[in-house]
Amino acid sequence: MKIYTRVGDQGMTKQVSGKMVSKTDAQIVTLGDIDEFQSYLGVVVASLSAHPDLVDELSEVQRKLYMLEADISVKRHQEITLDDTTHLEERVDYFMANTPELTEFILPGGSTAGSQLQYARTVARRAERSAVALNLEQPLEPAILNYLNRLSDYLFAMARYVNHLDGYQEVPSNKEKAEQKAARAARRAAKAAEKAKD
Repeated sequence: MKIYTRVGDQGMTKQVSGKMVSKTDAQIVTLGDIDEFQSYLGVVVASLSAHPDLVDELSEVQRKLYMLEADISVKRHQEITLDDTTHLEERVDYFMANTPELTEFILPGGSTAGSQLQYARTVARRAERSAVALNLEQPLEPAILNYLNRLSDYLFAMARYVNHLDGYQEVPSNKEKAEQKAARAARRAAKAAEKAKD
C-alpha cells in the first residue's frame, strides 16, 4: 500500500466528506494540531519507563484523541462525552493531592519525563486554540472543547506529580524566591549531614 497520493501537492487536501479544501482550512489545521499533540504524547510515553501506570493512561488519551478527531470531521459522530472530562478532572485532583502545595508560579521543566509533560501541555493548548477558532465556523459539541481545555490542566498536574516522584525540586519563576528556596534547601541538607555525623 502506497502512503503517498500526490493529491496534496498543490496545497489542497480532501476532507472525510470528500470535499477538497486548502490545507489552511480551519478544520484541517485543527486536525493537524491534534495530530501533532497526539504524536508528542508518544514522545512523552517514551520517557515514562519509570512510571508504567502513566504510560497506559496516556496511551488511552491518545486513543481518545483519535475519537475526538472523528467527532470533528465526521457528521453525526460523537464519542467524546462530558464523562471523559470528568475523568480528567478526577485525575488532576489525584495528582495535585499527591504533590506539594502550589503557592507560586513555577518554571516549566524538571526531570526528562516531567519536562516532556510540560511541553505536551503547551501543544495541547495550541490544539485547543485551533478548535476554538474552528468552532466559530463549524460549531463543535461542547464536550470536545471541554475535553481539550481540561487536557492541559491534566498534563500540568501530571508533570508536577512525575517531577515529585522523580525527586525534582520545582523552581519558582521569581528569581529571588528561587534563590531563597535553594538556600533553605541547602541549610536543610547541611543540618541533615550534621545529624548523620552524630
